Amino acid sequence: VQLVESGGGSVQAGESLKLACEVTGFYYVTYCMAWFRQSPGKDREGVAGIDSDGLATYDDSAKGRFMISKDNDKNTVYLQMNNLKPEDSAMYYCAARSGGYCGYLLQTSAAWSYWGQGTQVTVS
Repeated sequence: VQLVESGGGSVQAGESLKLACEVTGFYYVTYCMAWFRQSPGKDREGVAGIDSDGLATYDDSAKGRFMISKDNDKNTVYLQMNNLKPEDSAMYYCAARSGGYCGYLLQTSAAWSYWGQGTQVTVS
């Protein structure tokens, strides 16, 4: 099982980034996927999740600015981030767990079984 994130970088406030998480090793269509972030000295927090049926859940900090999506043909989950703010700066991680609806677990990082290595997002 492998989750590989990409797409991070350094941008100015107000700009956009699109993160990608390529999944290999399991049939991720039947899994819930999510994006978490962690900045130095803070707990890991859930940003957005998408269940196996495509239902998306967002943290309040992401609503209206971020959008999670998935491409089943490419085994890839995306996080489109618009109108980025300095407080969005963090290491962003892709996570997965088996199951149908998992939105209620977005803020329970211990409930997620698989993790990527992270991609850094810096907003100045």
